[in-house]
Amino acid sequence: MIKRLLLVALAQLLFCHNALAATQAYTMPRTHVVPITNSVTGGQYELYIKLPENYYTETDDTDTNKTYPVIYTTDAYWHMDLLSGTTEFIMSEVILVGISWQKNMPEAIDYGHRRAFASRFRDYSFVAHDKEDIQAKYQFGQADTHLTFIRNQVMVYVEENYRASIGENTYLGYSMGAEFGAYILLSHPDTFNHYILGSPSLEFTSFDYLKALNASTAEKADDIQANVFVSIGELEESRMDLTQQFSALLKGRTGKGLSVTGLEVVKDSDHSTAVPETFTRGIKWLKRLSQEQAPE
Repeated sequence: MIKRLLLVALAQLLFCHNALAATQAYTMPRTHVVPITNSVTGGQYELYIKLPENYYTETDDTDTNKTYPVIYTTDAYWHMDLLSGTTEFIMSEVILVGISWQKNMPEAIDYGHRRAFASRFRDYSFVAHDKEDIQAKYQFGQADTHLTFIRNQVMVYVEENYRASIGENTYLGYSMGAEFGAYILLSHPDTFNHYILGSPSLEFTSFDYLKALNASTAEKADDIQANVFVSIGELEESRMDLTQQFSALLKGRTGKGLSVTGLEVVKDSDHSTAVPETFTRGIKWLKRLSQEQAPE
């Protein structure tokens, strides 16, 4: 009887062990999770850094010194899976860097099930909210602070610790992340070489800010040395006009350094369903650029 009970107990332990093993969290292959703290604000973030398949396997002397272009993306929790799959099949020889939302948001930021990404409203926006109580709570308009963190800490960390090709990097942002990318492009254009801006969540106040920012530097015909891809879903009627105006604004700056795609319209797609094709088109565009710019 005792022997039988022991066998039953052993079987239960094995079952529990197997069940636990089967439910362990999935980790993306070749990806490092790096905690990083904004030295100015104290905000705690994570970097999800995915390396190319052969990053650690090259054996001859030339390959071990090989460097890779880098694609940086915000909203990493949403983007990394899709970006990883897209680049794996289209442009695999890149380093991906996803920047998380702030991990230690103040307890006062009670945003229900959406609390996890409340920091994006502060970090990606560059104009204050028109309602004082909301502005006081969420501190909209801190894009410059977040960009300083990316330029001075995130990019420095990546370039010091990985074989990143200095001066060969891309920013990919979608929705509010694309609006943030537009701000980066017009305020600190030297941050990235290439910009993929999908369905930027422009409003009249933010677009007016971008127009003023553009006008303040428009006399410098060659100040923006970058390539820009802009897209929107065909069914995003409420945002179509401002996105077209934004594309035209950039087109007005093209010349010596700035190159802009015509506005890429994703057919039969709204703000959500346009995401996969935006990533695919954007990475295909980026690959064509890399091939055109590669030394012969």
